[in-house]
Amino acid sequence: MLIALTSILLVCFFSLMIVVGWRCKKHATDVNGFVLGGRNVGPWLTAFAFGTSYFSAVIFVGYAGQFGWNFGLASTWIGLGNAFIGSLLAWEILGRRTRIMTRHLDTKTMPDFFEKRFGSKGLKIAASIIVFIFMIPYTASLYNGLSSLFNIVFSIPYWVVIVIMAVLTAVYVIFGGYMATAINDFIQGIIMLIGIVAVVLAVLNKNGGLVKAVATLSKESVDLEGGHILHGAYANFFGPDPLQLLFVVILTSLGTWGLPQMVGKFYSIKNESSIKKGTIISTFFAIVVAGGCYFLGGFGRLFANSGAIKWQDEAHTKPFFDSIIPAMLSELPAVVISIVIVLVLAASMSTLSSLVLTSSSTLTLDVIAPASKNMTEKKKVGIMRLFIIFFVVISAVLAILKDSLNLTFIAQMMGVSWGAMAGAFLAPFLYGLYSKKITKASVGVCFVFATAMTIMQLLVSFFNVISFDPDTVIGFIFKSSINSGVVSMVCGLILVPLVSLFTPKQDAKAVDAMFACYDQKVMTEVKMRERLEEK
Repeated sequence: MLIALTSILLVCFFSLMIVVGWRCKKHATDVNGFVLGGRNVGPWLTAFAFGTSYFSAVIFVGYAGQFGWNFGLASTWIGLGNAFIGSLLAWEILGRRTRIMTRHLDTKTMPDFFEKRFGSKGLKIAASIIVFIFMIPYTASLYNGLSSLFNIVFSIPYWVVIVIMAVLTAVYVIFGGYMATAINDFIQGIIMLIGIVAVVLAVLNKNGGLVKAVATLSKESVDLEGGHILHGAYANFFGPDPLQLLFVVILTSLGTWGLPQMVGKFYSIKNESSIKKGTIISTFFAIVVAGGCYFLGGFGRLFANSGAIKWQDEAHTKPFFDSIIPAMLSELPAVVISIVIVLVLAASMSTLSSLVLTSSSTLTLDVIAPASKNMTEKKKVGIMRLFIIFFVVISAVLAILKDSLNLTFIAQMMGVSWGAMAGAFLAPFLYGLYSKKITKASVGVCFVFATAMTIMQLLVSFFNVISFDPDTVIGFIFKSSINSGVVSMVCGLILVPLVSLFTPKQDAKAVDAMFACYDQKVMTEVKMRERLEEK
């Protein structure tokens, strides 16, 4: 029954994705339509596109399992941080200004924004290179966790799952561009909302309800340095490691402010009233999906003796984090498992579509097109479609190699990629929207600093070329890509205004002309009923 039910749901899901892509071809005939949906996308589609691009299978399977195991129920703070910092504040602070200025400057990508806002082709090229380098491993990491989930239902090779997901995602993005992605994101978002609620309720029910599950979890203890034991750490407010929890919250929440595929959603929304509605919708979506994922992961230790979790050591002290959530799901009703399979696929495909569209548009519009004079709209769209195929193929190949050769480097690259792009782009983009005093030199310094931090993290964590004493400040910073990513973002917020004080300013008239877009008045037509009431 489980195989039949899951197969039916998957066939229906895949068929719907392809139909939407085909029907949206009419919106993808020029660059503006293919990349931004004609800048006329409503609040529901934009909000769901933002949320589904934010939360992928890595969040549901990997991060929820890892941080739920490490922090217990306190990991729910990560989901709430994602909702209120990564969604609510991002929409409030970036939404309106991003929409207005990107339209005024006629920019379609983040590197294009840096060029026109700061008057520097060099910044555009540098930003394009950063996006190109760090988007590819990011897309490859999206397939993490799919293997262990599909093994619950199907006995098929992992590479088959990867190929099916990659091909179907590429098809609907190539056909319909951003509009197909946005509509499919909305459908996939509905599946994610239903799925996460269903699985949380099912897991709690299996453990005797919320109160009993929390009581059981409170019996778990943590051995601290000096022989001290912390009882009930995994069921309390801050968990066993509040400082590390804070760093995770900052990276996964504030980081969205500097990610091109996230900020790009504000380029396409049609008006300011849509931004207000989208803010509420996006925040609600994040509370349910992110909050639900991390809350679910907090109960992971209740399944330590189930036999379904895979361990890295014989003493069963360190699990493979990607196996925790599948272990929690393995004994649930067939209907719930089937929904979760579709949920995880939906989450992965929505994020993958957003990433490959962002990568292909950046490479085409910011690198290829400027080097070729008089390139037509049709040719630009054609090149973007080719690059979508390229990025999907590369991500699938890397994911298959990661699985067959056990390359943990790729599996952990999402955190590195996230930290690199957010560290490089967050401060320059944020200040670029709000301040006239930011200089192009300060943006360049931020790019260099973030890239250097990322390279250092790679040398420390993955290649073991450099090592630091973990008890020192620098040792703590490079303890993980999470810590170095947070430091990179925070230092960027300090460096950009600081360097701007001592470096040449842009032409004042040019900058005033850019910021004049915020002062423009928009005339709206009064409804007939309102006219009558006024009379």
